[in-house]
Amino acid sequence: MSTLTVEHVGYGVTVQDRGRPGLSDMGLGAAGAADRGAAALANRLVGNRPHAAVLEALLGSVALRSDAHVVASVTGAACPVEVARTDGSVRGAAAYEVVSLGPGDVLRVGMPATGLRAVVAVRGGVAVDPVLGSRSWDSLAGLGPAPVRTGDVLPLGDPRASGPDADAWPCVDAVAPPLWSGPVVLDVTPGPRDDWFTPAWRATLTEQDHHVTADSDRVGVRTSATVPLVRAVARELPSEGVETGSLQVPPEGHPVLFLADHPVTGGYPVVGVLTPSSVDRAAQLRPGDTFRFRIIG
Repeated sequence: MSTLTVEHVGYGVTVQDRGRPGLSDMGLGAAGAADRGAAALANRLVGNRPHAAVLEALLGSVALRSDAHVVASVTGAACPVEVARTDGSVRGAAAYEVVSLGPGDVLRVGMPATGLRAVVAVRGGVAVDPVLGSRSWDSLAGLGPAPVRTGDVLPLGDPRASGPDADAWPCVDAVAPPLWSGPVVLDVTPGPRDDWFTPAWRATLTEQDHHVTADSDRVGVRTSATVPLVRAVARELPSEGVETGSLQVPPEGHPVLFLADHPVTGGYPVVGVLTPSSVDRAAQLRPGDTFRFRIIG
């Protein structure tokens, strides 16, 4: 079995796949890759099946040494990528490019100029032991393979189980790396509890900038803005199920955008739900980033 040895971990690296959906009756959310589009593309580039496990690296900043011939790709936040060869040479690479590693070569992923999460895929997938059918780390439940540490040796799956890979992927709107020149726009479908807010909630949500606060994580993107949303219904809402992408509004009136590790129920009203592609964009927002909402329904 081929392996990758973790030579450096910066701001945090976890193993993620498509998650473990269907366990909400046990109180467990699906978890999985925060930017699912980036994870799917990384796997596609190296020829993996869509469910193969990848590495999710916060602000890039990870170095991996291969013990065999390995095919890898880096997607998500557009990080600088280079391969340090055993002969002392260093080859630069690009995000969204397929990279070949020989025995002893080191793949180094640096910090991106914009975006938050890089995704590293290797042919065969990261073959750590699954927990409840998934190799994803769930930060809210504390479940799954533990976050990656320097010195860890990560087993890789059989590359013969994979299909053909690609050389690179042209960036189109759906999968382009987040090189934003202005506020990111997140598309929202209203409901199910938009009637719990005053009629001005649409203007409040869409006609001002929102900002990502420092206490954001894989559970949710916490936000601030000049004008909060105002409740029209003051009574308490019994806890009800919530989905990835839900905009749950706590009493202070600033939405929390639920990401992969969100709880399965919540007691604050959900004013709207992000589209899947907008969830991926939200997962790439850094603390301090500015964004806007756009209602599409």
